[in-house]
Amino acid sequence: MIHGPVRQKGRGVAKGSRRTSSADVATAAGVSKTSVSFAFNRPERLKPATAVRILEIAQSMGYRPHPVARMLTQRRTGTLGILTPQPLPVMFSNPFFAAFSEGVAVAADQSGYGLRFISPLHGSLAAAFGSATVDGIVAIGMSAHHPEIEEVSRASLPTVMVDSGTSSEYSAIDVDDEGGARMAAEHLVALGHRSFLVLGVEPPYPAEGHDPEVVMNRRLRGYRSAIEAAGMRLPDSCVVVGPATIRGGHAAFERAWEDGLRPTAVLAMSDAMAIGAMRAMREAGLAVPRDISVVGFDDLDIAELVEPMLTTVHQPVRRKGEAAARLLIAAIEQGDAFRPEQRVMETRLIVRASTGSAPAK
Repeated sequence: MIHGPVRQKGRGVAKGSRRTSSADVATAAGVSKTSVSFAFNRPERLKPATAVRILEIAQSMGYRPHPVARMLTQRRTGTLGILTPQPLPVMFSNPFFAAFSEGVAVAADQSGYGLRFISPLHGSLAAAFGSATVDGIVAIGMSAHHPEIEEVSRASLPTVMVDSGTSSEYSAIDVDDEGGARMAAEHLVALGHRSFLVLGVEPPYPAEGHDPEVVMNRRLRGYRSAIEAAGMRLPDSCVVVGPATIRGGHAAFERAWEDGLRPTAVLAMSDAMAIGAMRAMREAGLAVPRDISVVGFDDLDIAELVEPMLTTVHQPVRRKGEAAARLLIAAIEQGDAFRPEQRVMETRLIVRASTGSAPAK
């Protein structure tokens, strides 16, 4: 009986001894190590027959390029970054972000990319970005003029902006925030409501609160245009802001109620805020929609799981994430040939059980 490793006849290396290297493949194919690298990374640099022969020999020997070595050769990490303006615990407490990230992950996975979330490190988004190794960035909820985006630009990283307004420099994915908000307010006006409270999503950076392209300001314009068209006005005192989370909505409604506001209808800029506000309403002894009506914004899965089911503005959250990732991958792989694209996706009102006629005085 023969003991020890059995060697392949002819070309190859001992099975079970060590990982097959590019040098082994080069020897077996009678080519240089550079040619082996070209066969995997830049086959156009070789004659087609040579590239095919090298790949066939590599396959027969069980050779695969080491992922780190291949990353260095291609000068890519194989990773997409999602740049967020808030700490990840805050972002993931908003179901919107999980749904959006799922869409990004679908496109990334199908194209062979991994994902990395980049959020403020010790309070500094710039510090977090500086330590991130990614091939491109999906930046969500940030102005194109924000300092961190300018740092991304200096790094010459392909970038897609989401929920930031149009930009001539970057690809951008947005939804019709203003139109969706207008539909929500028109729905409540048609039900006879005349007293409104808006629960707004606070900008992650106070300086961006005055940017007309910030999501909150776009939606606020839509609410106001519908209310003013009906001959009413929405005072600033009736706009209360907070984090786009269930807790944020709960706290924002509590604060408004304690301040003496008595709306018959609430326009929440996120489903999470709407659901938090509905919990606060129950604690205050209010019934939805008998005493107060509520409209959210997003149409997340959770909107149909609460009682009563939430009337809301639908936006294609997962599809928005997927579209952003596909644009980013195209920008990475096409390089200088890529031209930025601007897309605005439609919104629509989904009427459920959380809205009803204004209560009689």
